[in-house]
Order: sequence, then C-alpha cells, then structure tokens
Amino acid sequence: MLENLTDRLSRVVKTMRGEARLTEKNTADMLREIRLALLEADVALPVVKSLLEQVKFKALGEDVVGSLSPGQALVGVVQRELTSVMAGDGSQSSELNLATQPPAVILMAGLQGAGKTTSVGKLAKWLRETKKKKVLTVSCDVYRPAAIEQLETVSQLVGVECFPSNTNQKPVDIATNALDWARRHYFDVLIVDTAGRLGIDEALMQEIAQLHMAVKPIETLFVVDAMLGQDAVNTAKAFHEALPLSGVVLTKLDGDSRGGAALSVRHVTGVPLKFIGVAEKMDGLEPFDAERMANRILGMGDILALVEQAHQNIDVAKAEKLAVKMQKGGFDLADFRDQITQMQQMGGMANMLDKLPSHMTQNAGKVNMSQADLQIKRMRGIIDSMTAQERSKPELLKASRKRRIAAGAGVQVQEVNRMLAQFEQMQTMMKQFKGGKMARMMGSMAARGAAKGLGGLFKK
Repeated sequence: MLENLTDRLSRVVKTMRGEARLTEKNTADMLREIRLALLEADVALPVVKSLLEQVKFKALGEDVVGSLSPGQALVGVVQRELTSVMAGDGSQSSELNLATQPPAVILMAGLQGAGKTTSVGKLAKWLRETKKKKVLTVSCDVYRPAAIEQLETVSQLVGVECFPSNTNQKPVDIATNALDWARRHYFDVLIVDTAGRLGIDEALMQEIAQLHMAVKPIETLFVVDAMLGQDAVNTAKAFHEALPLSGVVLTKLDGDSRGGAALSVRHVTGVPLKFIGVAEKMDGLEPFDAERMANRILGMGDILALVEQAHQNIDVAKAEKLAVKMQKGGFDLADFRDQITQMQQMGGMANMLDKLPSHMTQNAGKVNMSQADLQIKRMRGIIDSMTAQERSKPELLKASRKRRIAAGAGVQVQEVNRMLAQFEQMQTMMKQFKGGKMARMMGSMAARGAAKGLGGLFKK
C-alpha cells in the first residue's frame, strides 16, 4: 500500500546522497514529494498539513550521526511522525478491550459491502485462537437477503457458535436473546453483526443506537472499506457523531494501492484503528500497530507480522520433522507439497511480499501475483494427483506416469515437467542442510545483515 509514497521517498533519498547535512532546501524538496504522494494517496488535507509541519520542524533540528545519510535521517523523522499521526495522543488504546464481566459484547457497525460479516468471522477466529476465548456470534441483519445464513456459514468455518435468528424478528430482540444465551452458556465474547445500508440514513442510525442501548457493548467497532479513501474517513466521522465508536476496522487494505484512510482515520475521527483486513481468507485480520504500519508505508516491510503469521500457520512438529529429514539429505515431493501448502496458508505470495522490505522485493513488481498464486495451486494439484510412492520416489515419474498425473490435475504434461524441474532445484538447495552447511551459510548471512542494520534499507 502507499506505493507512490514509498517510491517518491526512495527517489528523494537517492538525490540527497552525497549531501553533508539536512538543510532547509533539501528538506523542502523532500517535503514537496511527500505532500504530493500523500494527496495522491487520498490522505485528508488536515492530516497532510499537520504531518508536514511536524516533519519540517523536527527534521531541521535532526542531527545526522554515525552511518546515517541526510536522506536516511529524514526518513527516520517521517517514520516517527507517521507513527504519531496513526497512533494519536494515546488517550484511546488501539488494543481490543475485553476487561468486563463476561460476556464482553462487541458491536460491529458499518455500511453495506464494507466486509462487516466477514470481519465478524475473522475477529471471532482471532479471539478464539489468539486470546483463547469462547465466542458467540449473532446476526441482527434482517434486511439483506441471506445475511443471517452468511454469518452462520462464516462462524462454522472459523469454529465458533452462531446464535440462530430469522428475518421475522426485531434486531433488538435478537441481540438481547443472544446476550441472554451467552450469559447462561458462559461465553467470553458476543459479537453482534448489525445491518448495513448503501448510505448513511436516519433509520440505520436509530436502529444501531437502539441496539447499542440494549446490549451496552464494551467495544463498538466501525467496519469501513479502505478503498473508499477519503470517503471512508468521512463515513466513520458521521457514524461516530451518532454512535460512541471505540474503534475502526479498516478492510480490503491489501486491495488499496493508495491507503490514505489508514493515515487519516485517527486524526480526523479521533477514533483509533484497531484492526486491518489484509486478505480475503479468515486469518486475514491483523491488530493495528502504528509503528509497524509506518514501516510498511516507508517500504521497510513488516517482518514481525510475517513471523507472527508463520507462527500461527506453520505446524511446528512437522517443521521439526522436516529439519531432521533434511539433515539426513532427504526432501521429497510430499515435503515440497507441505511447503506449498504453508505458503498458501500464509495468504499467498502477494501477502508475504507486502510484509517484506521494498529493497528485497524490487523485482517482484514485474511478477503477476495472481498468476504466481495460480501457479502454486496448480503445482499442488499436480502433486495431489500422484500416488504416495511417486511422491516419495520422484525418479519413478516416466512419460506414461506423467501423462496420467497431468490428466488427473487437468494440466499439460509440460506443466508437470516444469513443476518437477522446480522441485529438483529446491531439492538441490535442501541438500545443503546435510552436514550443517546450510546452517553455517545462514549464520554468515544473518551476521552480515545484522552488521548493516536498518541504515542499509534505503541504500540502492
């Protein structure tokens, strides 16, 4: 997201190379680029003005020390100010508050099409897996066709219970009945999915206000589509005037190359961003962290989020078993399939690359990510069409077997050959693990990377 800002900053840092210190002139040049990029990203004008004033004030007083160039020093100032804009004054926490007598009620509000029901499922999954909470969901949307069935399906998918409701009931009755059920059956959290509209109207506001009064939620979260840009912030502001919002969930952030809403929402509404939706899958919801988001905007990536995602999706026991197997020099097509599956569980190529620093992914722009993910699915389908014996002994795969596998996977024989060639490359690399050679190589790479430090991120 905010690729324009990342690209502009990189160009300005290059032009500032060789200059001895930060001056009013070279700072002004960079601020001009930042201003244009922020406006193109649909960041609210008051936010742009405030950010640039702070950056200018602090940059001119910034000491350029050690290995930092003036460009890197300026990027450091911008990073801190971006963090400050998104974090606010600290009066409201961006963390979810569940400190109440169970069940803690979370009310989800928003316009139709913002991804509210999907976000309910994602949040329920996050609470169940990360916070170990017993979660109940309920739909009070009696207007949109199949809205109740959608939440039931989503809840089943993430492994939580959904309180039954139907379109003949009143939303307030549904919510109070669900709350009573949650109390009597010892649920930790009740998430209430409310009806959306195509626009803000008085009837919607009155209904949500009544629901709020009936269930007294500890968290009232406004779900908004990041692709609306400046309109997303204005809509959040209108809802906040009618409802005491405690936080915002910004969805579809992975599909928004501008991303201005992420920078604007806290400053304009005074309401903290609590979660961001970064993928369509049910694990595509992340707690919002201003500093980490600033790093991603500046092309520094979010390695910590990638590590956390890996920790959630990777089977540790299976990984340890594979490590032992590789030390003995073994790596077969079943292991290759496991690696492909884990990559898919982590949200695919685009999601992983988004979290890596820009200098590590500068060639990725040439790759069609949807095509890359499709290719990964095909590779898995080819391996799934093999017998267990063929996966463990790839040398058995002669012409007749390849034709059978290609037919079973619905691909051409050439694709089977291409997948096997990629497997052989991976197998060759994995053989380096034998005798600890790979471990020594990785250790050497890590030492060199640590020596360079963050200062190398913007060197080209």
